[in-house]
Amino acid sequence: MEDYLQGCRAALQESRPLHVVLGNEACDLDSMVSALALAFYLAKTTETEEVFVPVLNIKRSELPLRGDNVFFLQKIHIPESLLIFRDEIDLHALHQAGQLTLILVDHHVLPKSDSALEETVAEVLDHRPIEQRHCPPCHISVELVGSCATLVTERILQGAPEILDRQTAALLHGTIILDCVNMDLKVGKATPKDSTYVEKLEALFPDLPKRNDIFDSLQKAKFDVSGLTTEQMLRKDQKTICRQGIKVAISAIYMDLEICGVLECSHSPSLKLTPAPSTHPNLQAYLQGNTQVSRKKLLPLLQEALSAYSDSVKIPSGQPETEGVCREQADKDLDRAGSSLVPGLSQDEEEPPLPPTPMNSLVDECPLDQGLPKLSAEAIFEKCSQISLSQSTAASLSQK
Repeated sequence: MEDYLQGCRAALQESRPLHVVLGNEACDLDSMVSALALAFYLAKTTETEEVFVPVLNIKRSELPLRGDNVFFLQKIHIPESLLIFRDEIDLHALHQAGQLTLILVDHHVLPKSDSALEETVAEVLDHRPIEQRHCPPCHISVELVGSCATLVTERILQGAPEILDRQTAALLHGTIILDCVNMDLKVGKATPKDSTYVEKLEALFPDLPKRNDIFDSLQKAKFDVSGLTTEQMLRKDQKTICRQGIKVAISAIYMDLEICGVLECSHSPSLKLTPAPSTHPNLQAYLQGNTQVSRKKLLPLLQEALSAYSDSVKIPSGQPETEGVCREQADKDLDRAGSSLVPGLSQDEEEPPLPPTPMNSLVDECPLDQGLPKLSAEAIFEKCSQISLSQSTAASLSQK
């Protein structure tokens, strides 16, 4: 597989017709592995000099959002640098030059942005119900199984089992097990065909990982966000809907908000917190009964909680603990940020019970005479996002 992928990248540098095996836009593990394995099979079995290239239907920058994909590629020893992503090949230019043939795997409907490419589709291999109105007019092979990788495995073992190496077999084996929820009959996703081809792969390669082991590791990697930035976490499982020009994105982050519990249970210092009503279910606000606890007194508590949380999260191999900023430096930045919120306040001084009243000799009244400005949850989120972005930019510049 690795030698084949190296040849695919070399083929992109040549001006010649290409057969592109294209996965779906989600580029989940099933889509990625099915595209890689099917293209590998077609390249090994064709009797002509046609070039078959697997293309992952996302930008390269989006691969880290697929934790199970990244983990599995590393485990199987396939360098990410050998993969070809959608932003690295111009399918529309190839089409206009008459040099493109598409093979769709794990989907059968092209998005509107690719509708012009429909006439280049020569084959479809999918495992979901056909949408007759949108299906391209070509050879279609569809069977409702738990994983599209099962159909690719079937194609290989029936057509040319001798080309199947352990690396490709391991990719197919792990993908089917993840998609079929470890072949659990109670879940009901695995079909008899899925089970049959998992067993055949295990018979051909007895040293493949045990099902429980590979399922647990892939499932854990799929929901691991420890190496992602805030923006990446929000985009990882993002679903987008668009109606009448209005686009709404919905994101999910799979982690516990343990810092809230640390604050509620704190006795040194005791904050005397009372939950405040919030219109946002994922925004927890409190009324602080003990007003003598300043930010400076609160920062060590939060630092300790964040450090404990960081220690409990296993960072995937090959990824830095933070984005180029070690925890010690982050703690210093947090200390500096806390003190810089009040101008003129040194590290050793206590904050005054109330902020000084700002006055301007050019106006007749204090700007705060009409009360404090009203802050909404949206404004707070926006400000936090701006701070996070500026800190990320500064960290990136310092690394350069």
